Amino acid sequence: MNYQDSKLWGGRFNKEPDVFFRKFNTSLRVDHRLVIQDIISSIAWSKSLLECEVLTVEEQGRIELELNNLLQEVSRNIEMIQNSLHEDIHSWVESKLIERLGDLGKKLHTGRSRNDQVTTDLKLWCKYAIQILLNHLHHLERAFFIQADLTTDVIMPGYTHLQRAQPITFSYWCLAYIEMFRRDESRLQNALQRLDFSPLGSGALSGTSWCIDRDKLAVRMGFSSATRNGLDSVSDRDYVLEILSAASISMIHLSRFAEDLIFFNSGESNFIELSDTITSGSSLMPQKKNPDALELIRGRSGKVHGLLTSMLILLKGLPLSYNKDMQEDKEILFNAFDIWRDCLNMSIIVLNSMKVKKNTCLYAAKMGYSNATELADYLVNKGVPFRESHYIVGKIVLEAISRKFSLEQLELSVFKKYHVCFEKDVYDVLDLNSCINSRNVKGGVSFQEVKKSLDEVKNYLDERKNIYLSKYMNDITSSE
Repeated sequence: MNYQDSKLWGGRFNKEPDVFFRKFNTSLRVDHRLVIQDIISSIAWSKSLLECEVLTVEEQGRIELELNNLLQEVSRNIEMIQNSLHEDIHSWVESKLIERLGDLGKKLHTGRSRNDQVTTDLKLWCKYAIQILLNHLHHLERAFFIQADLTTDVIMPGYTHLQRAQPITFSYWCLAYIEMFRRDESRLQNALQRLDFSPLGSGALSGTSWCIDRDKLAVRMGFSSATRNGLDSVSDRDYVLEILSAASISMIHLSRFAEDLIFFNSGESNFIELSDTITSGSSLMPQKKNPDALELIRGRSGKVHGLLTSMLILLKGLPLSYNKDMQEDKEILFNAFDIWRDCLNMSIIVLNSMKVKKNTCLYAAKMGYSNATELADYLVNKGVPFRESHYIVGKIVLEAISRKFSLEQLELSVFKKYHVCFEKDVYDVLDLNSCINSRNVKGGVSFQEVKKSLDEVKNYLDERKNIYLSKYMNDITSSE
């Protein structure tokens, strides 16, 4: 047989693979991204083979040296893999080792199956990818924090049903998104804990007959320990689902963030101005400045949700243990990772470059009658039942709208027309700063509570600014 991968499995076959089947079957165009992880796990496996005397010290040293040489080469030139005709990254690495070491290279696969090899490599890649994503989430949270710190005095309307509701600050809006992305961070950290078990040594499905210390092997690769069941280990893709689920939820947050800013940037709101560097114009209408970056974030969120669905459907009918269907998991996961990472990065650029229009925000809060609830509470404090005060304030708002006044602009006589309890102190209550400060409960919008939240977020971010760096790999995403 001339087919270069036949040396891995061709003894059972009398005919060469169909040319189209070879192309249909190969996964190298996708899983070449696992090359670093495959080399790392192969080096670790060679040390285990040394410990059970399959390899001598000299043989293991030569294998490790050539694998490290290969690692350096692919780090400089990833195209050397992509132009190959090998079936997958595992066969490519093994063939390169055999080219350089001859029969010695053929010893490395002793006791190992591509079933446990591929999921080990993918788990290693996931550990790396999670570090990258956590780092991006950290920088996004910091970008929100910087905006929040700059806009503590920017009063704007908060919304329900896309109707102006109660006054908040732009800082408070930023803090809301920080909460969302901190939950995304937590989901990734939890996923990392659950995937931190090495499948290597599970063999095809039932373990290996060689005396491999799997826990020692796991720690050697950076895992906490080894998995407990070989049958589960080679077919488990829960960790892929968890990352895709975290990605889908986070992309919902990014999509909502994008929608908020698209609305805030519109001519109807005009609360912010997006930078020229992340907007585009119209080919027909010279006046247009379109929020393309945000619309693309919103649009690409749907792709990630579709990828999660694809992975769920891929797995739902599979019997134990490994099935070739699982080859499709990597393209799904890699695509989701790329989209999520890029959208996080784009969101950081948007936040760092936009301007908040303080006066426009304040005007909208006033003319949106966002202090109407405080006016109702004023009457309640005077002994008027809430339902009655609610009705009275509704009538006052109607008059203010008809006169195109804010509530603060109405004369005291107008208030008294609707209830005798109104006095001059009503204007103190209607002041938007007073409205903000009245909500001085934990999680409230008061300036004091926002200051507490900002201090807590700053401490949180400072504590974590260096912990999301990968321990053992460089970010090679630029070459991917």
